[in-house]
Amino acid sequence: MSVLTVENVTHGFGARRILENASFRLLKGEHVGLIGANGEGKSTFLNIITGQLAPDEGKVEWSNRVTVGYLEQHSVLTRGKTIRAVLREAFQGMYDLEAEMLAAYDRMGEASPDEMDKLMADVGEIQDVLETSGFYMIDAKVEEVANGLGLGDIGLDRDVADLSGGQRTKVLLTKLLLQKPTILILDEPTNYLDYEHIEWLKRFLKEYENSFILVSHDIPFLSEVVNVIYHVENAVLTRYTGTYEQFRQAYAVKKSQELKAYERQQQEVERLEDFIARNKARVATRGMANSRQKKLDKMELLEKPREKPKPVFEFREARTPGRFIVEAFDLVLGYDEPLTKPVSFALERGQKVAIRGVNGLGKSTLLKTLLGIIPPVAGRVEQGDYLFPGYFEQESSRGNTNTALEEVWAEYPGMTNFEVRAALARCGLTNEHITSQMMVLSGGENAKVRLCKLMLKDVNWLVLDEPTNHLDIEAKEELKRALREFKGTILLVSHEPEFYEDWVSAVWNVEDWTTKVI
Repeated sequence: MSVLTVENVTHGFGARRILENASFRLLKGEHVGLIGANGEGKSTFLNIITGQLAPDEGKVEWSNRVTVGYLEQHSVLTRGKTIRAVLREAFQGMYDLEAEMLAAYDRMGEASPDEMDKLMADVGEIQDVLETSGFYMIDAKVEEVANGLGLGDIGLDRDVADLSGGQRTKVLLTKLLLQKPTILILDEPTNYLDYEHIEWLKRFLKEYENSFILVSHDIPFLSEVVNVIYHVENAVLTRYTGTYEQFRQAYAVKKSQELKAYERQQQEVERLEDFIARNKARVATRGMANSRQKKLDKMELLEKPREKPKPVFEFREARTPGRFIVEAFDLVLGYDEPLTKPVSFALERGQKVAIRGVNGLGKSTLLKTLLGIIPPVAGRVEQGDYLFPGYFEQESSRGNTNTALEEVWAEYPGMTNFEVRAALARCGLTNEHITSQMMVLSGGENAKVRLCKLMLKDVNWLVLDEPTNHLDIEAKEELKRALREFKGTILLVSHEPEFYEDWVSAVWNVEDWTTKVI
């Protein structure tokens, strides 16, 4: 049974075609992975099927009585609510039923015998619904799922306005999972989750009895939870049944067949054109030449399979710094309250260190403190001599109306238009991306612009906060290669061990420093 049917959907932004005649169906219980390179239109497709964006052509049909839960990349929460209050909203329907039941009890004091019988029947029916739905276990269920995704460490009575972007995403994801919709739509859910919480979410999704559509560049995660792949490339959506690995094999065969068919046709075209050129002027062979020309005119020419521009990342190295990049003495991290006990450590020249640990324990705070952006709660930080740091921040500002070109040019006004365009093109961005506003670029395209700015700077110390969030597979692999070859020092926060395990020299776990209960 199909719970969602999309037929011949076409959509674009200006001259840029995002989807062309795309069709899609979601069957009951299917676990779908929606994949494709950065900017291919995955988030646009999700916005169309959830009704946030009207397609230029085509139609979207949901089956009756389905509930849809959508976790998008950029969601908002209302100031003044606690995490617990937001999570309880997942059960609003049950709370409304309870209010109806309590109102019925209030009316019983003045009810006639007939009315009393009706009220008692209503109350009994509501009571049965609440009990079978687990209403009286809501708080326990809230805490179970919240702890699974690490919200218990933050504290469920914290105001959501105090949370970082990553923590807000966790709250929204937890609320969505508690709602258990008929169709769950998840756009990059692992971006702000730590390894332990990704494992928890993986188990949850594997056991999820309803349907879901998942957009993720975290291939190990995606591979374990989906059984259908939809691949979007060059505005075309193609369905593959099976695992991600089976998709890769089928896709490689398809691309090989398309290239061979194109090459065979090109050889045929060249042969026909050569015959026509040699024989059209001679009376004796003009008829055969005309016949070949008609055949050529009727031929439906195949397009050469298009290759996406591949990013090439390279960091410019500044002069050699002193032996110690940064040293911490009895350092206590935090903002309003301490996040860690006093710790002392040193980062030496040439070290490549990954920082791991559950969210909310101060990984981003550590980077900002070592860079001198925020002061420590206690202790001190000493930076070494001749430092030229390059900082990639986890969150970029929303509502940025600069084009990608203007964004780079503002930081490097001495560069020519051609030089800026060439630098962005090396990062895998097309002319359409370069002239688009930062706020309309996908998360991955946005990250590539920010990486481009970093790569135009002379650096000897790279400080990277979750640089792989939103990056597609090819860009991740290329970034990994560039970081491995960088001769300077690296301090990296990442929730993807498979990204850094084979090239870092050490891993620092902030869980060893925290004052909180893990």
